Amino acid sequence: MKVFWDLFIEFFQIGLFAVGGGPATIPFLMDLPNRHDWYEKADVAKMLAVSESTPGPIGINMATYAGYNAAGFAGGIAATLSLVLPSIIVIVLIAKILDKFNKNPYVKAAFFTIRPAVTGLIATAVLGIWETALFTTEDGSFQFPIGSVILCAVFYVVMNLKKLKKLHPAFWILCGAVFGIVFQM
Repeated sequence: MKVFWDLFIEFFQIGLFAVGGGPATIPFLMDLPNRHDWYEKADVAKMLAVSESTPGPIGINMATYAGYNAAGFAGGIAATLSLVLPSIIVIVLIAKILDKFNKNPYVKAAFFTIRPAVTGLIATAVLGIWETALFTTEDGSFQFPIGSVILCAVFYVVMNLKKLKKLHPAFWILCGAVFGIVFQM
């Protein structure tokens, strides 16, 4: 029963403070392995890949994955519901006071400066995932193996081609998978 309480508390906090949607949950999810054994830090990159290739928001998919790892099907449900509960509460409260809320200069000022703070958190998480995906070995140690040069090249090519070709992200994920299978990465 303690694991369900822990899942509820952790994911409720993530849902409450992850302002900006699914990607804003990433820094919190990167920090969870420091307190719980639900998954390893390296699993965040895998969770992101799965979340990006499945329907639904990243944060919810990742909460479901982490909860499932921690306590099976019921854990997945508990973590997912805990993540969305703060949003439901906040939306209901905002809906009740929407006119006053939108015109309040303090609220406007707060949201104006929250955006760059959230962007900084997301950028930090992206750099951490980039390091994990490209330079961390299976045992968790940091290395720069020759395979990392190839992975960096794949990263660079996809990032730049994505700007030129407006193809669905699933296409790029599929290309990455095919590349890895063909070259046994």
